[in-house]
Amino acid sequence: MSAQNEVSQRDLRMRSQEIMDAVERGESFTVTRDGRKIGELVPLRRPKRFVSREDFARASRNMPAIDADRFRADLDAAVDPYPTGPYEQAAR
Repeated sequence: MSAQNEVSQRDLRMRSQEIMDAVERGESFTVTRDGRKIGELVPLRRPKRFVSREDFARASRNMPAIDADRFRADLDAAVDPYPTGPYEQAAR
């Protein structure tokens, strides 16, 4: 994280809109009271909504290969698709 601006509690109260707009733009602040650091205002990281093909390929490069038949067998072993029988389900 880059160096943070310091803002006193009083300045935060008096200039809250200006400071919050700066936080929204990506700036960070250390809040002080009587010259002591008491907190930080930092922007939230927003999750990416779109992942490019290149980013996906890079992230999945080291993933293990998936054996589709083994995966299906594991699912079937873990979950019974017909807990009361297929015909009883359809009648409900």
